[in-house]
Amino acid sequence: MADLKDSVDNSVKDLQPKSRLSVSTAMLKKSITLEIAAKAKAMNERGGNVISFSAGEPDFDTPKAIREAGKKAIDLGRTKYTEATGIMELKTAIRQKFLRENNLHYDESNIIVTCGAKFALYSALRAIVSPGDEVIIPAPYWVSYPSMVQLCGGTPIFAYAKEENCFRLTLDDLKPHITEKTKVVLINTPNNPSGAVYRLSDMQEIAEYLTKKGIIIISDEIYEKLVYGNAQHISMASLVGDKYKRNIIVVNGVSKAYSMTGWRIGYAAGPRDIIARMGFFVGHTTSNPNTVAMYASVEALNGNQSEIEMMVNRFNRRRMFMVEEMNKIPNITCMAPEGAFYVLVNFKKYLGATIGGTKINTTIELVNFLIDEAGVAAVPGESFGVPGYIRFSYATSMDNIADGVEKMNRVLSDAEIS
Repeated sequence: MADLKDSVDNSVKDLQPKSRLSVSTAMLKKSITLEIAAKAKAMNERGGNVISFSAGEPDFDTPKAIREAGKKAIDLGRTKYTEATGIMELKTAIRQKFLRENNLHYDESNIIVTCGAKFALYSALRAIVSPGDEVIIPAPYWVSYPSMVQLCGGTPIFAYAKEENCFRLTLDDLKPHITEKTKVVLINTPNNPSGAVYRLSDMQEIAEYLTKKGIIIISDEIYEKLVYGNAQHISMASLVGDKYKRNIIVVNGVSKAYSMTGWRIGYAAGPRDIIARMGFFVGHTTSNPNTVAMYASVEALNGNQSEIEMMVNRFNRRRMFMVEEMNKIPNITCMAPEGAFYVLVNFKKYLGATIGGTKINTTIELVNFLIDEAGVAAVPGESFGVPGYIRFSYATSMDNIADGVEKMNRVLSDAEIS
């Protein structure tokens, strides 16, 4: 009996995996952004007064008409499962939006609704990328792009946009990174974290070059409506003929434009074979997005847009004020962004400096120093592939901007820069 028990025990041991955790998620790292936010929150809970410039969401309420549409959906009992790829009413609103605002002609069969724009991006990558494929990501980039590519078995390849070109990628920046393994290029305009808005000429060159090579473009346009001054958002898919549009996927959502971050509604439009594959993927993972939020999003896209204009005007005033105040700090460069609600500030001259007896070697260390000594939270450039820079969000009040920048200026004035 003992021999049988030993035999069974050994067999069970042989079946035990070497690790409880999957290989596919082993490369994931804790988000620096979340760590900074958690540290700031903990300090405030202990009685601190940390001013946060780390927010990735508008600080305005969701417009009343949209909230009322959500309440109405509940009252009408629209709280059940729907088609996994979204309700037809919302797909039609998205189709009309693309035609009205971007001169893009899609059928509802070319459109999918997802649980936020983030999942639209991930679903698109899952539908396209196979192990060994390369995905070119312009840097500075949104923090989740590389991890999404790696989770799909792909290899992220980084093409660096130049600060002197306002962080707008050009075809010359892109070409050296294209190989036979290149499957996808990710374009994000307006850009997080830099606020860059791509120019028509550069976008045309990139779109025509990549489509002729058969390389798929994923165009992340989530900050589309948040543009300032003379800048203009142009959808990448509008720059190529219909026969080439089969290589472009446009991703957008309601989170940023309508201050609906928590409603979690994103969408994508593209060639039917890719959209259908994305549909299979969401059908086996999330199923349909939140039903109530989808009905509210119909109102967002079809309803009065005046509150967006108000929000953009207020962001614009904050943008110019933050840039003006930042440039009062010695030894940094701060360009005025043209879109989104961030400034990406060059702090490279502070690397290697000593401030109040603390040696600063990285912008991660500098950000932690600013939280501890100035009570200001921001996001280090390491999160976005650009060490030496720090991202500040102006999705906060003018008083917070003035107070926070003044505090930073005060503590940085003691820096011993070599």
